[in-house]
Amino acid sequence: MPAIQFTLDGLDAASKARAGTISTDHGLIQTPIFMPVGTVGSVKAVSQQQLKEEVKAEIILGNTYHLYLRPGLDVLETAGGLHNFNGWDQPILTDSGGYQVFSLAGNRKLTEEGALFQSHIDGSKHLFTPENVMDIQRVIGADIIMAFDECPPYPSDFAYAKKSMDLTHRWLDRCIRRFTETPDKYGYTQNLFPIVQGSTYADLRKASCEFIAGKDAPGNAIGGLSVGEPEELMYELSALCCEYLPSDKPRYLMGVGTPWNILENISLGIDMFDCVMPTRNGRNAMLFTSRGVMNIDNKKWEKDFTPIDDGIDCGFSNYYSKAYLRHLVKAKEILGLTIASVHNLAFYLWLVKKARAHIISGDFNSWKNELVPVLKTRL
Repeated sequence: MPAIQFTLDGLDAASKARAGTISTDHGLIQTPIFMPVGTVGSVKAVSQQQLKEEVKAEIILGNTYHLYLRPGLDVLETAGGLHNFNGWDQPILTDSGGYQVFSLAGNRKLTEEGALFQSHIDGSKHLFTPENVMDIQRVIGADIIMAFDECPPYPSDFAYAKKSMDLTHRWLDRCIRRFTETPDKYGYTQNLFPIVQGSTYADLRKASCEFIAGKDAPGNAIGGLSVGEPEELMYELSALCCEYLPSDKPRYLMGVGTPWNILENISLGIDMFDCVMPTRNGRNAMLFTSRGVMNIDNKKWEKDFTPIDDGIDCGFSNYYSKAYLRHLVKAKEILGLTIASVHNLAFYLWLVKKARAHIISGDFNSWKNELVPVLKTRL
């Protein structure tokens, strides 16, 4: 079956920003795009109906490691894949578990063969290899499947970063081999994206981009740039990667980030983003708005009966007042978590859709430069 298609719809004259369309068997994705993270098959505190109607999400993420452990492959395969299981009929991307190689360093052992994990649920041990990670993601049924990689921590010395990158490249070759020799499941196309690594070393990043570009995959990802490094270094390396990754394929910057991180990286040529920040921060009373960052827990919002954010097109954000949301948060009412999470996600999707419109109209860079200081304002 044919791989996803990527078409360019517009370029910004004053930056590297581009607007595009990714065609998948589960629908179109208009880029630049933000992808809500649904680690265990659900975006925390947000229903699939809310993702469609309020957030206006076009693609969501699942996580291979977590879905493999629970509900497990038998349940997912019997259901006919994650789309049927969770009722989301638009595109899904699955992270391969490579980030868990980084985040669960205390519970895993890394070898050439793969990563041996100790389950955070029951302590049982599981070996993830490039081959079985491809098989697992086939069963989960994602439209976009990520290669199995090692994400090195920040900071890493050059020797470790190179060793890690070389391992990621060898694993990629094994991923491609297994992916190529196994069929798509469930009657639609599944697509493999490689991941660039190399820590914060420009020469390693360049080498990794060139290695990955040579694989002619339908899209490419940049990993390891949201693990604690300074923002300016992230931008520098993101720009470098965009120079060497193919311009006719979507570029996905994994795990990024704040609203201003997203806009700055769009200006460098990135098309796809994901991050837990909008939902995680929302559950902890931090709201991102079109006027700046708000801690809804603060007493200053106690008698503010204006909408949460009337600057974006979201029913939740216009229907509920700041005072009401603050009351729910203070009372530890579950609805407060939902409203804050839906609002933050809706804001992120509003932001990338506005970015796309400004790219197509040709004034993205000036719009971005005016908006970034506003988004960083603490209200």
